[in-house]
Amino acid sequence: MTHTWNLTHRVAVVTGATSGIGAATARSLTAGGASVALLGRREGRLKKLADELRSSATGTVLPVAVDLTDAAAVTRAATAVTGTLGTVDLVVANAGVMLGAPFERAEADEWDRMIDVNLRGLLHTSRAFTDGLLAAAARGGPADLVHIGSVGGHLLFPDWSVYCATKAAVAHLTRNLRAELGPRGVRVKNIEPGVTTTELGADMRDAETRESLSRMRTGLTPLTATDIAEAIAFAVSAPPNVNVAEMVVVPVRQG
Repeated sequence: MTHTWNLTHRVAVVTGATSGIGAATARSLTAGGASVALLGRREGRLKKLADELRSSATGTVLPVAVDLTDAAAVTRAATAVTGTLGTVDLVVANAGVMLGAPFERAEADEWDRMIDVNLRGLLHTSRAFTDGLLAAAARGGPADLVHIGSVGGHLLFPDWSVYCATKAAVAHLTRNLRAELGPRGVRVKNIEPGVTTTELGADMRDAETRESLSRMRTGLTPLTATDIAEAIAFAVSAPPNVNVAEMVVVPVRQG
């Protein structure tokens, strides 16, 4: 059973909304009364999710297909979202890829993809909506920039070195943006999931690491995408003067 958080009148953007944590977050925010823009690459999935959410939404649901690694495309998407929904006051930069392999045999194009999506895509997203977040904060309302990191940003996971490096970058970027934007009223936060069952990692090439991930997820009771979505909704529903700045969410047995 999930909790319905009061997000009436909020205007939200969720990236990576085609599956997993992104789709679950869109459901939680919509259930709370927010208008939500769904951003991702797979247009068919976005439209299907939008149709599902519209059946019970009190706000507007807008699917926007976009490649987040293309800065100009993200800017155009932000213009389209703002033109339809108004000023965005809640951004969940969730899109990411997780491609593991032992360092000595990992393929450089998989490194590039993680850097492009996990870091550059997150930067493009945050930058495209920062003016709106600052405007929302200046009006006295809540304004949230949520980055989805990982416990891999500060724990050690053999065979996941480059993925963990991208998430460490997200963690420190978030801290610095909190220092930069917080004094102007924007709550910048990093939600860091532990072992979670999603599609993440299904497309990695290294078979041994893919099997290791599967064993990790079956060796304990993992989190679900909805668990993380609920954590996000809780964090952005806090009183306006409260910032849940860093939240680590792990299965109990992960420790």
